[in-house]
Amino acid sequence: MFTFLHAADIHLDSPLRGLEGYVDAPVAQLRQATRRAFDNLIDLAIEEQVAFVLLAGDIYDGDWKDYNTGLYFIDRLSRLRKANIQVFLASGNHDAASQITKSLRLPDNVHLFSAKQPETVTIEALGVALHGQGYHTRALVENIARNYPHALPHHLNIGLLHTSLTGRQGHEPYAPCSLDDLKAKGYDYWALGHVHTREEVSHSPWIVFPGNIQGRHIHEAGAKGATLVRVEEGRIVAVEHRDLDVLRWSLCRVDFTDCATVDLAIEAVRHAMEAQQVGAEGRPLAIRLQLVGKTHIHAELHRDAATLTEEFRGLAAGLGELWLEKVQFATQRSVALTESLGAETPMTDLIRAIDNLDFQPAALMELVPEIGVLQSKLPPELLHEDGLVPGDVLRWTDGIREEVKEMLIARLLGQGESR
Repeated sequence: MFTFLHAADIHLDSPLRGLEGYVDAPVAQLRQATRRAFDNLIDLAIEEQVAFVLLAGDIYDGDWKDYNTGLYFIDRLSRLRKANIQVFLASGNHDAASQITKSLRLPDNVHLFSAKQPETVTIEALGVALHGQGYHTRALVENIARNYPHALPHHLNIGLLHTSLTGRQGHEPYAPCSLDDLKAKGYDYWALGHVHTREEVSHSPWIVFPGNIQGRHIHEAGAKGATLVRVEEGRIVAVEHRDLDVLRWSLCRVDFTDCATVDLAIEAVRHAMEAQQVGAEGRPLAIRLQLVGKTHIHAELHRDAATLTEEFRGLAAGLGELWLEKVQFATQRSVALTESLGAETPMTDLIRAIDNLDFQPAALMELVPEIGVLQSKLPPELLHEDGLVPGDVLRWTDGIREEVKEMLIARLLGQGESR
């Protein structure tokens, strides 16, 4: 009987984005979050007395030239060495771009899989065979899984691979392969990396993305950590997620359908924030409010969006260790605009004209063709790090365009009421 720990996408010293513009932002926590999460990984490995740790790529975060990042990593691996814990590492696309990866010597308890071709390492005392290959270049578009060897008889076979499989939204299609490609090898467990959301792709055999160990922005919301695997008599008997993150990002959806007044809406937000804090289990929390529902106060919410945002920010500050990343006003009118406008006046004509504005991507491209040019010049990693894929910039702005329309209509309706 033994256990092993599977983690990926550490992205050491990667900055956390979304709160840096606020005066009360937790600057120290933002700067040290990935390191502290990795410390938690090391502590977990030692506490659980795991036989080995699997790191399925992207230890570093692109072409970092600060050797302190690499020295920190080596120091933490040395803690595992003192605890007689082996580490098996397959590099990912970010590691291939890192100068640190190419120049630092790893401790002797660490095996770095070749980037030239798949290789196999056995731990005979445990009856384990590990198969893996790293990245020799950042944009690895070949299906390297096809070249992995077939399972070694009479061993628990584990494959390490940094891959997008057949594709995952927000991630480059690196080392693409199919489930059939992986299952054909006859392995008991595939330790994958590259996708930052935890996913148990298959249970027979086990094919797992553990997700990254620390969310870095709102598009990496929810619990983050590693996967602990228990083995008995040569068989996997348990696969468990373990939280490691030190600051959590959360999408907080609040339905205003039953809120008849703004005061009730504010109270609903406060209750939602408190519930989010309970779910974070004592961690500092960064939330994005998504305000939804068909409500009578729709126009009032959009008209006073700036003031309400500050009020919500004050609520968050009052709860302690909770920061508001953004507020999305996505409510709807409880009554159709055409029914609520009443008599025909120049004001109602203007409101209808705004409501009918064509803000769809094709129309926007005709009005401002430079948007397409700008999009083509943006580096892929910039699009991906904000949770987008190339071609999605216009779709991403849909919400913003609708917010602008609703704000204009709400202000005009307010002026109409005041007269």
